[in-house]
Amino acid sequence: MTVTGGLWPGIWPAEDAGPERLGAPLWPGGLGLTEGSTLSSTSREVVMGTMVVLRDEGEVFLLRHTPPPDAVSFVERIDPITLEPIARSVDLPGGPMWPGGMAAHADGSLHVIFGNHAHRLSAELEIEASVELPRPVPYNSFVTLPGGQLVTKDFAGPWPGQDSDAIPNAELLVLDPVDLRILTSLELSEPSVARLSAIGNEIVVVGVESLISVDFDSEVLTQRGPGVRYRDAEGQGCGWDAVLDGNLAFFLDDGDGSDAYDGSFRDRGTATAPLRLHRVDRLTGTRTSVEICGLPGGLITNPPALDPMRRIAVGYDSGNGVVTAVHADTLERLWSIELDHACHPLVLPATGELVMADFDRAVGVEHVVVLDLATGAEKGRAATESLVQSPVFPSIGFDRDLYWVSFMTVSRIAAHGPMA
Repeated sequence: MTVTGGLWPGIWPAEDAGPERLGAPLWPGGLGLTEGSTLSSTSREVVMGTMVVLRDEGEVFLLRHTPPPDAVSFVERIDPITLEPIARSVDLPGGPMWPGGMAAHADGSLHVIFGNHAHRLSAELEIEASVELPRPVPYNSFVTLPGGQLVTKDFAGPWPGQDSDAIPNAELLVLDPVDLRILTSLELSEPSVARLSAIGNEIVVVGVESLISVDFDSEVLTQRGPGVRYRDAEGQGCGWDAVLDGNLAFFLDDGDGSDAYDGSFRDRGTATAPLRLHRVDRLTGTRTSVEICGLPGGLITNPPALDPMRRIAVGYDSGNGVVTAVHADTLERLWSIELDHACHPLVLPATGELVMADFDRAVGVEHVVVLDLATGAEKGRAATESLVQSPVFPSIGFDRDLYWVSFMTVSRIAAHGPMA
């Protein structure tokens, strides 16, 4: 069993399974699809789902929220097979709407940040603490540090109901995990739309212009210089969430235009520079990048996929419906396929599988697709009942299954038959 920092020692205790955003189970697990395997799909309608996190065997918690204005969030514990609710929290104060986040803490509690509020819940979904955060904007989730502290920041938008073009520099907040009081804060050198990443006590922020590292030491936050500038081409959009592999950070750009989402991101991109996967060495400041498909109109709102052992990084362009894999060190192209994917990828290193999605805009249905990490070959797919493309978070399950969340449904995809 792997214990990640201040998180619960389970298979999937937080979005992307932890602050490094590797999107891989913390215990060995996978679907193991082979010839003769099949996939089944069970879906339940859940308006405005964001993610599930897992604690012990059978404990599945689903984060949801209401639409704007004055959105609230709430947490359901759901049956791991039928997906029906077993318990529900009260409505949690939210505010300006952008998908927030949830994590299972090592102390047994659940933390939720949504809108401009943070909450601590018991495993029975009773409120133990609740605070309003200082800026009247959405805070797009958080990371949990090894000492158990939560780190969050404001979202630079645009978001539903935003009425100002004046975007301030991002402000990091470190919260006490018990009473959620602010322990320290730091205004960064630029705004950020991306969710935070962290490795140890280093917090990594993809700003709208640069990749920034911030150290948390002796209860103090310190930004390491101006950051590594990645935005240097005319028509290039901002970057989103970073995946961390030691000193390396991988992220995608052309993230401007997410507010044009109309049930999918296909043909919604505004960037004229082709979307790129960036690789930054945070120690040396060295940056390299590679185009995903070379087309204008690229758009993403989420991180790439990375298998550190196989040295495979996978980027995608949701505006153009292309997925491309490269060698994580050389950025040499390995394979490329057409796939209308938008949400956070799911990496299954134990079985060499990559789980992505394919949204059929003409029919209005999203399929979950299992790919071979090394070749991009499709190993299986299953239709969900989601009528919209998911831009949010999947999770592995407990037994050859996974959970897929969209703004309309939560689905359980299960593998059956022979296992590779």
